Amino acid sequence: MRIIPAIDIIDGKCVRLTQGDYAQKKVYNENPLDVARSFEDQGLQYVHLVDLDGAKAGKVTNWKVVESITKNTGLIVDFGGGIKTDDEIRKLFDCGVKQVNLGSIAVKEPKKVIEWIETFGSDTIILSADVKQGKIAISGWQENSSLNITTFLRDYIQHGIEYVTCTDISTDGMLTGPNMELYKTLLLSFPQLHLVASGGVSNLEDLQELKRIGVDGVIVGKAIYEGRVRLEELVSL
Repeated sequence: MRIIPAIDIIDGKCVRLTQGDYAQKKVYNENPLDVARSFEDQGLQYVHLVDLDGAKAGKVTNWKVVESITKNTGLIVDFGGGIKTDDEIRKLFDCGVKQVNLGSIAVKEPKKVIEWIETFGSDTIILSADVKQGKIAISGWQENSSLNITTFLRDYIQHGIEYVTCTDISTDGMLTGPNMELYKTLLLSFPQLHLVASGGVSNLEDLQELKRIGVDGVIVGKAIYEGRVRLEELVSL
């Protein structure tokens, strides 16, 4: 199982939100590169970058942070937040990003995303499925849709999607444990997916349980920043 620590960015700083609420923001570090280097120094290989300004604005915003991390660490970077154009995707890959997360645009413009899967390859695109009470939420979680998570995934699997990050918004930043039932259901329905769990991880036991049920990876955010799990523990999983 891949452990993927998260760096969420607002105004160039490393922050965390609670349940995706921009009003519930806590700054953990002024310099995200320092955070990324701390992950790498402990032997972690991956990092999940989220441009929260970009998610809200509908365009990638924190380019300098992305470039600083891809150029000054050897971490395998996946990035999400506001991606809307071919040019943004190409620029991200040129910067050294390995995979891009597509959420809102995957709901609003599926034809464009399907074209990107064909153009850039299914191994470079992650479908970002942010779930609130079984429905997909978009625009930095500021907007709800009527789209069911199962329907959403099934449609994209038919068009070649292989990587999915699923976040249960109700658990994100709450440190109350992941929605295990959601991930079990998705793995039973779509065993071929590389499913990454996101939201709610509060301790090492949560991670061990996610590994047991068979997720491909797990994104860990607030539990790291609040000292609930130690980086050296993550490497051993």
